[in-house]
Amino acid sequence: MAIMGVLCDFSGTLMRVEPAERWLRTVLDRHGTRLPDEEVVRLAGALEAAGALPGGGAPREVPAELAGLWRERDRDPSGHRELYLRLARRVPLPSPELYEALYERHMEPDAWQPYPDTRTVLAALRERGVRVAVVSNIGWDLRPVFREHGLDRFVNAYALSFEHHAVKPEPRLFRIACAELGLVPQHTVMVGDDARADGGAAAVGCAVHLVRHLPVDERPDGLLPVLDLVG
Repeated sequence: MAIMGVLCDFSGTLMRVEPAERWLRTVLDRHGTRLPDEEVVRLAGALEAAGALPGGGAPREVPAELAGLWRERDRDPSGHRELYLRLARRVPLPSPELYEALYERHMEPDAWQPYPDTRTVLAALRERGVRVAVVSNIGWDLRPVFREHGLDRFVNAYALSFEHHAVKPEPRLFRIACAELGLVPQHTVMVGDDARADGGAAAVGCAVHLVRHLPVDERPDGLLPVLDLVG
């Protein structure tokens, strides 16, 4: 069937969160906390290993006491915040207020950078009359990020896990996205970087196209093949 709609994952597909070192340095600078450069690098590495940066890598090991929160982290904002604050607090930082500041920082629009081909592909889809929905497992509202980057005009709908208490690969979130676009799943393709989460769209009848979750400067054309899938 002809593809008339594209469901897009957010993190690792359309945009990438800033590296952990920049994340930490931004917050330290704002709070006037000065540390030796090698200490900043060490702390950033420890926070990254702990999985404390939402949108970054998963923890090397999820602590047993946080396993439930980890599984359910994207169903509601309070659980999302609690999980990432507790992961971050596993790394001793100079001031306790830095943990909340780090969590708040990751939701700021300039903490996210679109991939090089994101704007090109979204604009081309809009020009072709293809409807686009952002479908994300996330614990906060990412719409301001799209607005600040000037990408919201290319998005017709958002299906965010915390708003619907459903997470990919559960079929419900994909069905909601398709309904928001006014399309049946068979007329859509899900584009994402997670074979399990995003690949779940196949169960409801969507086609699936996977991209690699890479740093922004290492994935110059991950979305461009999507244009070959649509009319």
